[in-house]
Amino acid sequence: MKHQPGQIFSNILLLLSAMTLLASCASTESSSLQFSLNQTQAGRVWPDLPEVPRYRYAGQLTGEDNFVSDEGEVSGFTSAMRWLAGLGSDNEEKNILQRPQGIAIDNEGRIFVSDVSRQAVFDFDVMNGELHIWEWAQPGVHFIAPIGVALGENGELLVADAELGYVVRLDQEGKPLGIIGEGILTRPTGVARDAEDGIIYVADTRADDIKIFTDKGRLIKKLGRPGTAAGEFNAPTHLAFAGGKLYVADTLNSRIQVFDDTGKVLKLFGERGLYVGNMNRPKGVAVDDEGNIYIVESYQDHLLIFNADGEFLLPIGGTGNGVGRFYLPAGIGIDRSNRIYVADMFNGRVVVFQYLGERE
Repeated sequence: MKHQPGQIFSNILLLLSAMTLLASCASTESSSLQFSLNQTQAGRVWPDLPEVPRYRYAGQLTGEDNFVSDEGEVSGFTSAMRWLAGLGSDNEEKNILQRPQGIAIDNEGRIFVSDVSRQAVFDFDVMNGELHIWEWAQPGVHFIAPIGVALGENGELLVADAELGYVVRLDQEGKPLGIIGEGILTRPTGVARDAEDGIIYVADTRADDIKIFTDKGRLIKKLGRPGTAAGEFNAPTHLAFAGGKLYVADTLNSRIQVFDDTGKVLKLFGERGLYVGNMNRPKGVAVDDEGNIYIVESYQDHLLIFNADGEFLLPIGGTGNGVGRFYLPAGIGIDRSNRIYVADMFNGRVVVFQYLGERE
């Protein structure tokens, strides 16, 4: 059936009017971030009762569906615009995590998640109730394989892109400010920062070392070399810096190495094995404010928890997609409230746990 020109013009006017109305609604609508919570598992704790609970399931992050309007509806303007663009179709792509890798949380609670499949960084802006997706490493250059993320100076975000071969500096709005390590790094994965001294540590996985830069991007020195002895690495990946110590996931050596701020090895722990608590492929590493050390064991799909001395305390996980299960998890982050965020990579989500503290 052919449409008359007058009818087409009328339809365009109707669409424009609808878009204007939606835009005006959007200007007054506010939303907030809520963790998607499986209500049947809302009270899930680890270890299981009757032991004293240390961790509680707090929910998960998946993308735009975590942002709920004040009226309790999911992202009203976004949903309406998607419906309008698709004329009612449910086939429009949502902004959701696909293969999350690294996690960082700033002091205002903004949660930054790198996504190697989406080739972008997700900014879960808790204060403003907004989701932002940052795709640009430099003007005209997309991220290719963003993995490690860490907070930089003056509210910047540092993003290690393994394929681009450098660390990207982004401002608080996700705009590129510059790069670190081009021509020096071969395959950067993990990144961490010593805020007190203004030092940036980068795990160069292919080179089997840690390269250390100033905040301005000047290479200071290299830490480690290929090998299996203390202070040597085999494909280091994720990093954390806490309490004046650098924690390195020495992935193919199946262990964690801990260094002081001079590069001296303080301890190493972990080994290959068939038991829960062994580290066959350690990835994400983080430390809470009580000194507990969290290791993502990607091969066995577990979150392993150790005390400050490297003694194994508790596992959470196993392979699957249910609550407390993972499928090839990767990075990890901890916020100021001791919430633990695990990048559950092949389940396309970030799983959140609340540390309950040492209660008796």
